[in-house]
Amino acid sequence: MRDKAVELVNKYLESEHLIKHSYAVEAVMRALANKLEPDKVDEWAITGLLHDLDSDMLDYKNNIEDCKVHGFKSVEILKNEKLGNECMYQAIKAHNEDYNGVKRETLMDKAIYAADPITGFITAITLVYPDKKIASVKVKSIIKRMKELRFAAGANRDAMRSIEEVGIPFDEFAQISLDAMKEISDTLGL
Repeated sequence: MRDKAVELVNKYLESEHLIKHSYAVEAVMRALANKLEPDKVDEWAITGLLHDLDSDMLDYKNNIEDCKVHGFKSVEILKNEKLGNECMYQAIKAHNEDYNGVKRETLMDKAIYAADPITGFITAITLVYPDKKIASVKVKSIIKRMKELRFAAGANRDAMRSIEEVGIPFDEFAQISLDAMKEISDTLGL
């Protein structure tokens, strides 16, 4: 299933930053699944990889109507491509609950909602380091930057902190996410 998922990422996403983001969310979701639902690691990881499949075809940052369908369009693509299942579709839609109203219900729904913004947040922290290497980033930097509201101001800190709803303290989540991203630093170019 992952080979097909990678094929779809390459088919539907053009922006390098979105492709890297997708791989980062895949890595974090894999790590979270290992902790929360070890029997569903591949399902969680692929959901992370495919969660923004519609992003290059929508202008959801500037168009509220596109914002409302973000997630739904990805699911439509996945159904047409005959990939995924209802749990994956639910999580992909629910990661955009703030705009489309699909409630986060399952562990996977809640995990992807938190995993999505932390990958960009960690990337932003990495890019302010002189060497721009994720290997230099420490969890204490992530925690410190969470308090600096001007830093990466668009990062949804409430979404990141929402990981605590599944019983993972934020500092542990930051460590899990950082370690997962470090494992694919070559793919991320960090």
